[in-house]
Amino acid sequence: MMNYPVTVGPEGIKIQPENMMVDKLYYCIFEGKIMLFFKDQNDLLNCYEIEEKEIVDEVKQSSSEDIENILQKYIEKKDLNH
Repeated sequence: MMNYPVTVGPEGIKIQPENMMVDKLYYCIFEGKIMLFFKDQNDLLNCYEIEEKEIVDEVKQSSSEDIENILQKYIEKKDLNH
């Protein structure tokens, strides 16, 4: 199994794009914000930042299986795919 490609440490966020699957959403919480990352079909790394406290709190309190659903609903609501 591959290591999760997004980690948070004392120096900030570390991303290993070579360990990312295309079009899979990866996330971390950093400085009270949710940072979303995904690699697209062209191998470009995309990043989004979510600051809305209600979403951040919901993700912090959720199990890892629920988090992807929460983020997917948020993305659809905000229409970030287009």
